[in-house]
Amino acid sequence: MSGTQLTLTFSGGSAADAQTVVRALESAFGPADESPGDDDGHSTVHSAAFTVGTETHPPGHPERERLSAPVLVTVQGTPEAVRCADATLTGAFTAHDRGSVSGDQEQQRQLLLEP
Repeated sequence: MSGTQLTLTFSGGSAADAQTVVRALESAFGPADESPGDDDGHSTVHSAAFTVGTETHPPGHPERERLSAPVLVTVQGTPEAVRCADATLTGAFTAHDRGSVSGDQEQQRQLLLEP
């Protein structure tokens, strides 16, 4: 997994909600390379990215997080990174699986995170 990207897109919620999700993932992946910025209220989709090294930290028992509105998160990367992100997010938020797609070397998963 050395030097691969884990990318996320967020729809619904605010930039602050997207930033809350990114903070939850930093416990497993370290600081994000790209984070959602403050928004002027007009953005409907936000994105973030992590460089995934050879080691990720197990999600453990992250603190439960609060969102202001439902957020649909699409996570894309290697199967191992996507599984780790999924475990981290389902531990930190009320999450509902909205499906996944697997390719040769990448996987994509959608989760609906609720307040």
